Amino acid sequence: MIEKIIKDYLEKKLSVNVYLEYPDTPTESFVILDKTGSSRENLIPAATFAVQSYARSKYEAAELNELVKIAMDELIELDEVTSSKLNSDYPFPDIKRKKYRYQAVYDVTHY
Repeated sequence: MIEKIIKDYLEKKLSVNVYLEYPDTPTESFVILDKTGSSRENLIPAATFAVQSYARSKYEAAELNELVKIAMDELIELDEVTSSKLNSDYPFPDIKRKKYRYQAVYDVTHY
């Protein structure tokens, strides 16, 4: 499952916890990896991921977002990934929880 592969990879690259859903007891900074869609062309799968960076300040969330983008750009180190392309990134405050958050959206082609 590509979600688990990318989650494990990000956990090795980043110094924060990476989750597939919002944790019950969040730390000050963490990342949520969320697959928002998928497709297949010529039997080659692709997926879109929203990678959300949470931190205690907007600046720290932006810094974490930059580290996430570096790690996501390096996903091609994995045998299962053939491309990882930044679609967009932007501030994305979590209004419900009143938390600072940035989001980077990536298109990933994989096996």
